[in-house]
Amino acid sequence: MKILTFDIEEWFHILDHSTTKTNSHWEKYEVRIHKNVDRILELLELTKHKATFFVVGWIAEKYPEVINKIDKQGYQIGSHSHMHQLVYEQTRQQFSEDLKKSINTIEDITGKKVKSFRAPGFSITEKNIWAFEELFLNGITHDSSVFPAVRAHGGFPTFKETKPTLLEYNGVVIKEFPINTVNMFGNRLIYSGGGYFRALPYWLIRKWASKSDYVMTYFHPRDFDPNQPIINGLSAFRKFKSYVGLKSCYSKLLNLSKETNFLDLETADRLYSWSNSQEVSLF
Repeated sequence: MKILTFDIEEWFHILDHSTTKTNSHWEKYEVRIHKNVDRILELLELTKHKATFFVVGWIAEKYPEVINKIDKQGYQIGSHSHMHQLVYEQTRQQFSEDLKKSINTIEDITGKKVKSFRAPGFSITEKNIWAFEELFLNGITHDSSVFPAVRAHGGFPTFKETKPTLLEYNGVVIKEFPINTVNMFGNRLIYSGGGYFRALPYWLIRKWASKSDYVMTYFHPRDFDPNQPIINGLSAFRKFKSYVGLKSCYSKLLNLSKETNFLDLETADRLYSWSNSQEVSLF
């Protein structure tokens, strides 16, 4: 089961950086979302694959025509929060209000119920698992926020399942689609999205993906935009991670898509045998 997803945010939505943190900063940067989303839609048209789009509510509010285009072409749309903030930096009430706003904004545009969610930066961690209960209370039935490895921000290394899982917390159950990993030298490595996908050689990604029963991808419009400006003030590591492989990412995903039967989250949910899935309780 190979699932194709895109997190619809702007090129400057870089987390945990002083000049890209809030909408007052965002207004200073140029708009690139239209042409970058068009590139994604072009790729999907070429490969005839379905995909799930996790949309930042701020994008939907500011550029509803982008979301309309995605919706009218028949793709599933979920929430990627409203203001693209790290969940573990928010109170429970702040998270709930932000989530509600994103859902309402997207539903007002598409007229369709938002049922899926992904946290910015995979920032639901061991310390804020109450977020899963808030998702359930706001009508979210499917989540893809668990990053079961160590990460600079976010990450849930104690989460052992790297396949679709029934996640139970405080009496509620969410269908969780975590990011997949590969084991190498005792470490859990990520390869299926973002900077990891851009940095790794295509032959290795292809090898790992072909051998995996479950793959959850995650791409952003900026991953396919080699001409985007460079954000000032990034550390050498953040600059490398943010800009490595931008020229080759589109062709790598196009080639992988030609060899892979990608599904959207909605189809994967229908095909998956949940009766055989282990329920994981979080305390």
